[in-house]
Amino acid sequence: MPWHARLQLDYTLENARTVARFEHSGPLRILQSLYPEGNGICHNVLVHPPGGLVGGDTLEIAATVGRGAHGLLTTPGATRFYRSNGELALQRTHLTLAENARLEWLPLEALCYNACRARNHLTLELAPGAECMGWDITALGLPHAHQPFEVGHFEQHIEVPGAWLERGVIDAADRTLLDSPLGLAGQRCIASLFLVAGTPIDKARRDAALDAARAVVDTHPLKATAGATSPNPQVVVLRLLAPQVEPALQLLKQVRAAWRAALWKLDAVPPRIWAM
Repeated sequence: MPWHARLQLDYTLENARTVARFEHSGPLRILQSLYPEGNGICHNVLVHPPGGLVGGDTLEIAATVGRGAHGLLTTPGATRFYRSNGELALQRTHLTLAENARLEWLPLEALCYNACRARNHLTLELAPGAECMGWDITALGLPHAHQPFEVGHFEQHIEVPGAWLERGVIDAADRTLLDSPLGLAGQRCIASLFLVAGTPIDKARRDAALDAARAVVDTHPLKATAGATSPNPQVVVLRLLAPQVEPALQLLKQVRAAWRAALWKLDAVPPRIWAM
């Protein structure tokens, strides 16, 4: 029987402390709020106890960040899209930020098992002065376990309405897309790190973000398959291809640290769950 789980998470700034409250239905919840950076930034871990989605499952995640609040969301492990019997497995996330709010959306990878049929849909809506730093990581198959992505279908959608839209469809039967130098060139991990804002980012800050990302990329083993651009004045994005998740995640973490320092004057404090 398919699962339909829903989570509503709300961050508010109360007496200089960012407070998280949530309600849920089905197997989707938030762990205890942590404050490793002080009261202004609230760290949370999003947990889906079943550990993955099969055909027919739906996860609905909605998060709002109130004026001046700063939330950080991550996950304890990969989101796994398992083999499907023909039905679609869907994860749909909607992030809404009020004026001068900040959110860090840092889930671990979406892992597409062979013969999955999956869609991962992310929408971000930001008020003036709001900024969201986040990433999206997709891995195709399990190369370490010798289980390649040979059959299956994955759709990805990332949108900031009116500013940025990225859509991708990966069909395992499309060997030109998967293996051609004009496609994924045999790489099986696709990742993006983005900074999006509710209004155009000042050119000096955009240039600082691009310079910081490129400085990290220039010394990284994935230099040949990574690049930073600003497709819109409200968006800065680093895109990369990698053979597997680990080097991609390492690069994203390094650029996130550089962006935090350059743009928000914050140290690169990692969520505690990453060290476990």
